[in-house]
Amino acid sequence: MADLTLATHRREAIPDLPPAVRANRAMLALDLGTATGWALHGIDGLITSGTASFRPGRFDGGGMRYLRFTNWLNEIDRLSGPVAAIWFEEVRRHAATDAAHVYGGLMATLTAWAELRGIPYEGVPVGTIKRHATGKGNADKGSMIAAARARGFSPADDNEADAIAILFWALETKGGLQ
Repeated sequence: MADLTLATHRREAIPDLPPAVRANRAMLALDLGTATGWALHGIDGLITSGTASFRPGRFDGGGMRYLRFTNWLNEIDRLSGPVAAIWFEEVRRHAATDAAHVYGGLMATLTAWAELRGIPYEGVPVGTIKRHATGKGNADKGSMIAAARARGFSPADDNEADAIAILFWALETKGGLQ
């Protein structure tokens, strides 16, 4: 299981979304990484968000992080779902090689998991998310946290704030179709 000791869980109403967007669909937004930010628009119309750590333990093999991530996705789907669509932050450039490897492994795990279940998924470019949340495509972490707070959330970190921003981008643009 993922380490959720630092995770936060928020349930917030979204009063201004049209009923068609809120209708019986669980939608998941992810900021993939060792500390994965997540935001879920549940079928009840509420948003829950937090972070999940997929940091490997001292004696874990190289694939354990990805098995834990798969189990975490299964639990999200079982408890909230079914998940109807997934959006994730599409990172094209990483500052460190290890971060790139972790991101690639998590993205491969996520996309395979979604494909097996017939769940549509889409990567959203970093600049698109930041521009939608803050009006600035190169916004810093503090600005992203402030944007989430302005919407009534209290993100634990920038990972959770990014996931909230991705979810609102998906809801407000109908997944980029608007």
